[in-house]
Amino acid sequence: MKALALAALAGFAITSAPALAQGTPGGFDEDSFRVFTEARFGTGEPVYWYSAGTVRAYPSGEILFLMEGYDTARGEQVEGAERPTAHQFNRKTYIYRDATTGEILREYNGNPVSPIAYDYQFITYELSDDGFLETVVEQGRAPRLQRFGPERDMGVTRLGDTYVFSAPVFLDFPIPGTETRYEAWENYDFFVTPDADISHPMTLSWARYGALPPWAGGGPSIIHMVSWRIDNYEDVPERFRQYIEAEAPLWMAPPENLEEIRSLQGQ
Repeated sequence: MKALALAALAGFAITSAPALAQGTPGGFDEDSFRVFTEARFGTGEPVYWYSAGTVRAYPSGEILFLMEGYDTARGEQVEGAERPTAHQFNRKTYIYRDATTGEILREYNGNPVSPIAYDYQFITYELSDDGFLETVVEQGRAPRLQRFGPERDMGVTRLGDTYVFSAPVFLDFPIPGTETRYEAWENYDFFVTPDADISHPMTLSWARYGALPPWAGGGPSIIHMVSWRIDNYEDVPERFRQYIEAEAPLWMAPPENLEEIRSLQGQ
């Protein structure tokens, strides 16, 4: 695999650069804004971006755990706004599984294992006059309510009928109640082919570089997951539905509206 990677890099070095850089921020218009937001949260009923992948040690590449979960969302296009604006109401949770048995990981090296769980996120998307998708994310609750943005790092590329939405995320902020900082890099590549007669017209490749959680001993790691949108809860893989219904029933559906979001924020 390393030899293939080196060969690919060598080949890239002698090819000519594309006429237009791909995946750079911006390039949005009203059409691509609506394609992205409707792919992300649907047009009314909840959607489920189900994900499965691996957690690896870096730089060895050893597979430490499997990871599985979803982000469930609904949203709305804001009518009457000065520029195209959309609101997304979502919650998400991801669990770790044993890399050999696939069983849910409850304990690791004597430490209890906690899932990743956000009981809500509230995201506002706006299309700027110069073609950027501006994103503001709210999470947490008072007095530790967090607000990130507006970020303008997402870019859009057209590949025939397919839209590729690329969003790098650079995280660096203090962890409340500690003297340490949360530092990580994440990258989201959404592949959306509207109205395509294919089994999975909306998919996502997600990668993260950052520290392992404290229960896993810290240290650098790489997470990579492949995701696809599911429009009905009943179509989520059964073993994950069993976990949700037994241990995380709140995550069966996203927040209903902004009123529920504000309540969860403690406002």
